[in-house]
Amino acid sequence: MSFKASLLHFIVMSALVLTPLSVAAQDRPVQLVGLGDSLMAGYQLAPGESYTAQLETALKAKGHNLVVANAGVSGDTTAGGLSRVDWSVPDGTDGVILELGANDALRGISPEETEKNLDAILTRLKERGIAVLLAGMLAPPNMGGDYAERFNPIYQRLSEKHGVPLYPFFLDGVTTMEGMQLEDGMHPNARGVATMVEKSLPAVESFLGDIGRGGN
Repeated sequence: MSFKASLLHFIVMSALVLTPLSVAAQDRPVQLVGLGDSLMAGYQLAPGESYTAQLETALKAKGHNLVVANAGVSGDTTAGGLSRVDWSVPDGTDGVILELGANDALRGISPEETEKNLDAILTRLKERGIAVLLAGMLAPPNMGGDYAERFNPIYQRLSEKHGVPLYPFFLDGVTTMEGMQLEDGMHPNARGVATMVEKSLPAVESFLGDIGRGGN
């Protein structure tokens, strides 16, 4: 066999071997995890009505190949999230939507402690090479102005410190809006979650683009 024929044979065989692997890699769904509390878990909602479920449906409708796992635990604080982050976010996860802090504020936990815990969670995920979209929270008005001044800036500071994108307020479009909450007046109903998904969708799509480019 001539040199040119041998070279052509090598190129053809290499293409046959490598193409299936490349296609398989492209076909692999992006693995997202929603790490949070009852707002992520879908408190008192049907499984298909949670934030992660509705987000996955909305993203797939826009052509994204992905799975959004629900790692929300009702009642969880940032301390609880820190204690379980390693097993709640499995190996192979590409990105995490981190939503914690609402229960800290409701319980009056020191904002400095909340920031410390979120900082540690972000550090753990960064060490594992997992991208993060940080979802912010605002202190409830009944906690007073001093508490809000200490609590509300936490998320922007951590976003800048760790170089992760920030979605400023997870409950945007739902808080104080009629017909968006359950009877407790705190947790979103299915309609409220749909609004949360609609509002956050551009930020999540941008986050997916960062993951695709190997950023974050």
